[in-house]
Amino acid sequence: MTNQIIHPEGWLPAKGYANGVLAHDGVLHIGGQIGWNAQQVFEHQDFVGQMEQVLRNIADIVTTAGGEISDITRLTWFITDKKAYLAEQKAVGAAYRKVFGKHFPAMSVVVVKELIEDAALIEIEATAHLKGQ
Repeated sequence: MTNQIIHPEGWLPAKGYANGVLAHDGVLHIGGQIGWNAQQVFEHQDFVGQMEQVLRNIADIVTTAGGEISDITRLTWFITDKKAYLAEQKAVGAAYRKVFGKHFPAMSVVVVKELIEDAALIEIEATAHLKGQ
C-alpha cells in the first residue's frame, strides 16, 4: 500500500508541499494550514477570523480523506502574537467550537516570530487517525 495525497476539490494546488498525506495505516498527516481560503486568499486580517478559516481548512482535508473531526488526535498551533491570542480567548473558544464542536485533541501552541506568508497570523498542523483505513 502507498501513501495517498489528500487535496480537497476546488482548492488551488499546493506549491512544494501536500496539504494532507494519508498513510497506509490510516494516519492522516495535515501540513501547516494558514488562514487563507481554497483560492489562497486571506478573507480575514484578524487572528480569530484566520483561526476559524485554518480550522475549516483542516476539517476539509479530514473529510476529503474520509474522516471526521473526531478523528483528529493532535493540533500544533504556531501563532505570531501571544498577546492577541490571549486577549481574544472568548472569541477563540467560540470560533473553535463553531468548527470543531467539543472535540479537543492534544494541542500545543508555539509563539513564532513570523510565518512564511506575510499576512498569516496563525498556522496549524494536525494529525488524525481515520477509522477503517
